[in-house]
Amino acid sequence: MPIQVGERLPQVTFRVMTPDGPVAKTTDDLFKGRKVVLVAVPGAFTPTCHRNHLPGYVQKKDEIKAKGVDAILVTSVNDVFVLEAWGKASDAEGIEFLSDGNADFAKAIGLSMDGTGFGLGMRSQRYSMVVDDGVVKAINVEDAPSKAQHSGADNIMKDL
Repeated sequence: MPIQVGERLPQVTFRVMTPDGPVAKTTDDLFKGRKVVLVAVPGAFTPTCHRNHLPGYVQKKDEIKAKGVDAILVTSVNDVFVLEAWGKASDAEGIEFLSDGNADFAKAIGLSMDGTGFGLGMRSQRYSMVVDDGVVKAINVEDAPSKAQHSGADNIMKDL
């Protein structure tokens, strides 16, 4: 069963890019003591993710943060190097990208997706959530990977 409002995020390790290269960060490192908007996409540079989902968060970054959000985090089952390139290509400065390369987080919260039929392997479902000090306060999961309506930036603004 997927994670629900009121539940605490499980402990996993992500990879993030720093000026010194990739670094491991745990769920606590990223969420403890912070109000965070977490956005998950099936894959960096894929059409819906690149054209329809991430751009809304880039455009509304300041509005979202003005609502008391400490960070906007985007996670995907891609390696940290692809996510760094995607962030740069999307002019997503101020948004942090979390590599869930083995889908450990997606599986742990019950939101993984089998994309092997499309040659994509295991991926994350598309969703957005508001997380306060590690606890899910709101979650919006899409019913199809090609959609980015419920999990988009306009909708998350209603949850803040």
